[in-house]
Amino acid sequence: MANITITSILEKMTGKDKDYRYMATSDLLNELNKEGFKLDVELEAKLSNIVLQQLDDVSGDVSGLAVKCLVPLVKKIHEKQVLEMTNKLCDKLLNLKDQHHDIASIAMKTIVAEVPSLSVAKSVIVSVTPKLIQGITGTGMSTEIKCECLDILCDVLHKYGNLMASDHEPLLGALLPQLSSNQATVRKKTVSCIASLASSLSDDLLAKATGEVVRLLKIKASKPEMTRTNIQMIGALSRAVGYRFGPHLGDTVPILINYCTSASENDEELREYSLQALESFLLRCPRDISSYCDEILHLTLEYLSYDPNFTDDMEEDMDDESHDEEEDDESENEYTDDEDVSWKVRRAAAKCLAALIVSRPELLGELYNEACPKLIDRFKEREENVKMDVFNTFIELLGQTGNVTKGQMEFDESSPRWLLKQEVPKIVRSINKQLREKSVKTKVGAFSVLKELVVVLPDCLAEHIGSLIPGFEKALCDKSSTSNLKIEALTFTRLVLASHAPSVFHPYIKAISAPVISAVGERYYKVTAEALRVCGELVRVVRPNVEGSGFDFKPYVHPIYNAIMARLTNQDQDQEVKESAITCMGLVVSTFGDHLRGELPACLPVLVDRMGNEITRLTSVKAFAAIAASPLHLDLSCVLEHVISELTAFLRKANRALRQATLGTLNTLIVAYGDKIGSAAYEVIIVELSTLISDSDLHMTALALELCCTLMSDRRSSPNVGLTVRNKVLPQALTLVKSSLLHGQALLALQNFFAALVYSANTSFDVLLESLLSTAKPSPQAGGVAKQSLFSIAQCIAVLCLAAGDQKCSSTVNMLTDILKDDSSTNSAKQHLALLCLGEIGRRKDLSSHAQIESIIIESFQSPFEEIKSAASYALGNIAVGNLQKYLPFILDKIDNQQKKQYLLLHSLKEVIVRQSVDKAEFQESSVEKILHLLFNHCESEEEGVRNVVAECLGKIALIEPRKLVPALKDRITYPAAFTRATVVIAVKYAIVERPEKIDAILQTEISSFLMLIKDQDRHVRRAAVLALSTAAHNKPNLIKGLLPELLPLLYDQTMIKQDLIRTVDLGPFKHTVDDGLELRKAAFECVDTLLDSCLDQVNPSSFIVPYLKSGLDDHYDVKMPCHLILSKLSDKCPSAVLAVLDSLVDPLQKTVSFRPKQDAVKQEVDRNEDMVRSALRAIASLNRISGGDCSHKFKNLMNEIGKSQTLWDKYCSIRNE
Repeated sequence: MANITITSILEKMTGKDKDYRYMATSDLLNELNKEGFKLDVELEAKLSNIVLQQLDDVSGDVSGLAVKCLVPLVKKIHEKQVLEMTNKLCDKLLNLKDQHHDIASIAMKTIVAEVPSLSVAKSVIVSVTPKLIQGITGTGMSTEIKCECLDILCDVLHKYGNLMASDHEPLLGALLPQLSSNQATVRKKTVSCIASLASSLSDDLLAKATGEVVRLLKIKASKPEMTRTNIQMIGALSRAVGYRFGPHLGDTVPILINYCTSASENDEELREYSLQALESFLLRCPRDISSYCDEILHLTLEYLSYDPNFTDDMEEDMDDESHDEEEDDESENEYTDDEDVSWKVRRAAAKCLAALIVSRPELLGELYNEACPKLIDRFKEREENVKMDVFNTFIELLGQTGNVTKGQMEFDESSPRWLLKQEVPKIVRSINKQLREKSVKTKVGAFSVLKELVVVLPDCLAEHIGSLIPGFEKALCDKSSTSNLKIEALTFTRLVLASHAPSVFHPYIKAISAPVISAVGERYYKVTAEALRVCGELVRVVRPNVEGSGFDFKPYVHPIYNAIMARLTNQDQDQEVKESAITCMGLVVSTFGDHLRGELPACLPVLVDRMGNEITRLTSVKAFAAIAASPLHLDLSCVLEHVISELTAFLRKANRALRQATLGTLNTLIVAYGDKIGSAAYEVIIVELSTLISDSDLHMTALALELCCTLMSDRRSSPNVGLTVRNKVLPQALTLVKSSLLHGQALLALQNFFAALVYSANTSFDVLLESLLSTAKPSPQAGGVAKQSLFSIAQCIAVLCLAAGDQKCSSTVNMLTDILKDDSSTNSAKQHLALLCLGEIGRRKDLSSHAQIESIIIESFQSPFEEIKSAASYALGNIAVGNLQKYLPFILDKIDNQQKKQYLLLHSLKEVIVRQSVDKAEFQESSVEKILHLLFNHCESEEEGVRNVVAECLGKIALIEPRKLVPALKDRITYPAAFTRATVVIAVKYAIVERPEKIDAILQTEISSFLMLIKDQDRHVRRAAVLALSTAAHNKPNLIKGLLPELLPLLYDQTMIKQDLIRTVDLGPFKHTVDDGLELRKAAFECVDTLLDSCLDQVNPSSFIVPYLKSGLDDHYDVKMPCHLILSKLSDKCPSAVLAVLDSLVDPLQKTVSFRPKQDAVKQEVDRNEDMVRSALRAIASLNRISGGDCSHKFKNLMNEIGKSQTLWDKYCSIRNE
């Protein structure tokens, strides 16, 4: 059927009437696009010929449609036919007499783009390439034909360069001479063609191409336009091949710098292209360019102010403010000249400097000394586009400062933040001049700089607020201001208000508030929403606390309230405005409520009404939380009942964020207004609450239990409330306590819940205790209770006993010791729980009144069950915490005398020491001596478990007694026994904690001697040093900042596979390979991961990625996982360093993603592989987010492969949307 239709269409296509031809071609296009379209061989040839004929049609419309027909046609016909078409098109293209070169060229490009399979592509390439080369090099070819051929070849190379390896050399031979063509268009197209070819060239041919271009550049007599082309060629090569251009920088960089400085005055483009090429080197070859960075820095700074045709007669002195008035008019009588293109050089210099800043975090200090003053000075640039680039470069500098100093609290004089702080007055002065300019674009740029400045140095503008106000007012009130400028100005104001002390703004509130309040009435919703957010900050600033701050805020209350109320009551506006108005009104009521008594009855019902709307209900719930928490105790009686019933209903909703906010708001309301609410409402709330308590959402559970405690502890609640809690919540709580996931906030909330339940009189202690104890009994269905759950149960029992008073507590302890004494009890779970309970109670309360309790516990050390032994050591340690004088000597004595129980007793000692170090308690002098003697004796123990416990004990004692311990540890780093050396380094690791401690000052000078053990002969010691470095980088980066230049090469060395650590174990029927270095490599990569967070300015990413990270990505499963994380982090923080070597990272990732476990693999292996594939895809998703990643063919192919596999693509998409 289809063939008959086609035949009739083909007849019409050759008709005389062009409208007929047009309609027929259009019908053909529709037919070709149908799913099941098939042709027989004869028709195929006929159809192809007619479509080619149509390309020459006198009517442009018809030939345009014919090109469109090629898209589906190429996919539906056989290879032979495609080749015939391409050959005919090539002949048409190379025929000098033919008029239709352009349409033939478009048709060829269409076919190249749509070729259906690689096999067809290969055939097309084989037949087309020689003809294209002929079109480019043939004598007598017109410029037009040359350009069309170059264009098509560029497309072919871009898409199929890798398939054409055999043609690379002849292609290069044909293309390189074209760089010297007299036609500018030919030269330009040749540059992009060679660049497309370069990305798939071998290293030898790339060197040949570069060598030829460098040779041409060295010819002094060549024309300037040829030189310009060759410099562009070098930039294009570098952009195309990335890090592979590194080896050629030695030849090219000096030439480029030389051309920049020696070019004639009117050859601006030469300088521009040279700077662009240098920018490309900085971003793509960060490792190889490092030796030229200083030279490039000075070059960019010189050309940043390069303006030979304009002398700044008014050389302004930065400190002299007297020129301000004249400067306003300066922009009008500025020198202008359409011929002047020196601005291009300045723009290229600014971008090159930005590349230097982004790619070299380690140069920040130098950049502040040299580049920062120059950039600030160049804010006065007269060409607006260049000024924007200067602003952007400065923003990059600020951003990099924030990146590098993230997480550093204190900073010294060498820190980039400190250097930036010194420049703030100059920045503000320079920016203020820009804010007085007429151009809106300039003012937007100036506010962006200020915004970034406040983000990086939050409180740096305290002294400059007054001078910034006029610029801010002008931006908001000027007739010519655009909404974009207003948004920038408002965002900046919000950031400033949020990050400075309120008193700083008090002198200027009038000037700030008027424009902001008028902006709330703006028509464009984004301006309004931002203005409302600023109002929220303004409210906090105007009245920072209820007691009063000496500032009279009353004049501002009603204007702010009225402006927001107008927005709040208006229904037909954008959701963002609605939400901002609700949030802001919540702040206004909670801050100024006592001065708005008359307005509250009008305003609160509106907020309640917004709770009924699905779009705004979450925001309204949060607004009521702010109002309820207000110290003003406002009268909410007009809406309270309605609010409580709405909120109770919200606890049933599926929206998690809404339920979460509702629990918090209810809690606040009940604390503040419990007397007005009544028990009936409480009971309803408790019924709703009980459904939220489960281990599937622990955060929600914690909030629900906290609310439950609030309800129970309210003295006014009736007995029914307690009853409802017992019936509804207690069963859920007893199920929850058995969960092995329970920890943190939810566990604390659960403990408080049991304590509150004892206090609310309707529940007897004995019943509660019994029900808690019975949760630990193994059930026939579920089997035993998890170890983690027993800890939770024990903690709840301990809190319960303490809440019930001494008598109950004492009887419980007796009952628990009886369980332990009862030898016949084979019920290990019961004994296990009893020990844990004794430990938890003993830690909170002195149990020395119970005679012999320690001996009873030590008896359990004989138990055949491991978990009972460890529970007993835990219990003994915790009981000792309750009474050190009595029990610590007992533990020390036993460690000395009982060899068999040493490990368990050391664990008990660890419990004591860790608790003491957290509570900042002191030990007696004699105890410390005894403990140290004991611990140092066990440093060399053969058992790793013992050594780890000893190290933790030493580290935690070091927190209490640093002056004694640090020297003692340091002495032992030279001991011959490797285990001792490893133990003392791990001890130092345990002594570096997040909170500030007195040991820090001592470690500052001593830590290097411990960390230098990273070059020890023994792998255990090396791993210990790596772990200590990792902990220091995470908790106290300042301790190690100065040591990194020396430590990093040693650390990187630990990431490589060491053959001498791999051994083969002969197991008879088969051999098994053991890699002893695996743990060390894994620790080293994890350490680098931590360093990227805290010491980015010290880590030189480009020297780490290749070879170290590259080898890690191809290593064992345990090493690959941290490497994937590192790669994701580097993609975010140092994209240029990753882009530079992207090609070489693709292979290991591709291997990982396409690896399939064996058919007979166990489930564990399959799961591990699944985790690894997801982890690799996560890294690939990060790489895909880098802009410019598409210049890597290999990476593009990897993305195509992932796209082709449905399972991989689904995983990739779910990861990308996480």
